[in-house]
Amino acid sequence: MADASMDNHLHEAEVVVIGAGLSGVAAVIALRRAGFDNVVVLEKSGRLGGTWRDNTYPGCGCDVPSVLYEYSFAPHSWSRGFADRSEILDYLDTTAATHGVDKSIRYDTEVLSIRWQPGAHRWNLQTTSGTYTARAVIVATGPWHRPRHPDIPGLSTFPGTAFHSARWNHEVDLTGRRVAVVGTGASTVQFLPEIQPKAAHVDVFQSTPQWVLPKPDYLLPPGLHRFFEHHPAARRALRGLHHWTQEAIGVPLRHPHLLRPLESLARLHLRTSVRDRALRRALTPDYRLGGRRLITSAAYYPALTRPNVRLHPTRVTAVEGSDVIGADGTRTHADIIVLATGYHIGDIPLAPHLHGTDGSLAQAWADNRRAYLGTSVSGYPNLFLLIGPNLLTGTTAVPTVLEAQLRYITTALNHLRTSGATALDVKPEEEAAHQQALHKALRNTVYNAAGGTGYYFGLPGINTFCWPWSTGRLVKRLHAFDPELYTWALPLPAQTRAKRDRMPASPSSRLQ
Repeated sequence: MADASMDNHLHEAEVVVIGAGLSGVAAVIALRRAGFDNVVVLEKSGRLGGTWRDNTYPGCGCDVPSVLYEYSFAPHSWSRGFADRSEILDYLDTTAATHGVDKSIRYDTEVLSIRWQPGAHRWNLQTTSGTYTARAVIVATGPWHRPRHPDIPGLSTFPGTAFHSARWNHEVDLTGRRVAVVGTGASTVQFLPEIQPKAAHVDVFQSTPQWVLPKPDYLLPPGLHRFFEHHPAARRALRGLHHWTQEAIGVPLRHPHLLRPLESLARLHLRTSVRDRALRRALTPDYRLGGRRLITSAAYYPALTRPNVRLHPTRVTAVEGSDVIGADGTRTHADIIVLATGYHIGDIPLAPHLHGTDGSLAQAWADNRRAYLGTSVSGYPNLFLLIGPNLLTGTTAVPTVLEAQLRYITTALNHLRTSGATALDVKPEEEAAHQQALHKALRNTVYNAAGGTGYYFGLPGINTFCWPWSTGRLVKRLHAFDPELYTWALPLPAQTRAKRDRMPASPSSRLQ
């Protein structure tokens, strides 16, 4: 956490949102539409945008169709079928400005700790800009928040420049340089075709080959947007086409016996893109399609076949001087190392500092990251997660999930307003039953087919990322907020609260 000193100001809000990315912007708009005006967004950076602000690597863009990667209340005239990060960031800026979201954001404000106050039934947030209290807190930090840095012996003494792809160093010119890329996930698939023409040589270290489907990208000319303005049904039809295509791809992921046609398409894409048999063998996965993050690209395979690119089907085990060394003994010289090693998916950096009724979230999640419908965590009253555990698949667009969650959250908060209660907490038995059903369903999907490791497994052997059912079922479940699944409480009387405040805090105290 930051060491910046806090001022002594106390700020009160009805709802505090942490993070001003895609999730945080949507949260403010949804809360205001539901009648919640006293909303504050705490953003540690100097501008909004979240992952689209932070990820600036060449070729960064959306891997779901643009018409699905937008809020339903703010359709946009996208320039192409799959938008790049600058266009998405512009979209977020424009949408936030149109809806006055900026007025609620406190920039350069990092949250240092969050504690539930059992007597007052409010959250206390210590930040670099003072203390905030709120009736409810929405954590909107996103799953792609913290880059994963591998522990590679010798990396710290590398004489060249090394950086993570999520924090791209634009001051470094790759022209005519030897670049070593560690990892072949979604980021590498996007930036490799961009850096290959500039670099003298690129060595790509692949620990696990990826299934790559062709990416049907296309331009959306301005004339088409004018047509959509006069014929909104046509735009809805295009959006519907993409939605049902994504859903159709999701069916075999949930029913692996139907995967063969999709795998055949991916193999055909590899065979037509890569003529070299040895390279094809190295790029062929030994697990079922969908066992790791689904990747689409029309440019990745061709980039790997260029004369100045070499694929090493091995993980990196050490760096010695300017040499990058693979597990198979490969040794290659590099001027620049790009770590495309992903993120701590689903890891909430605040977890050790977020204290509910029974301790920190890090302690609660030590053996499993669990939340009822990925939204409410038992023992953390009036706290909600956006894009929490087990809410995403390889085919569902994030805005669809966000809007469904925010309908659920605003309904819950309105129940809190009208019931006379001051705190709601999902019952632990309901959370446990949901987790049991979820992980039982995951066993029958391809999402658990990669041996308990990889993108979907936030903890060893535990899939903390995937929703095992359809998008329609997800939206339906989140639409039906059931107050019977929660405990509801009133604050303690003033005398009792004052007496308790004088007593040492008990780590086992429950919601009163």
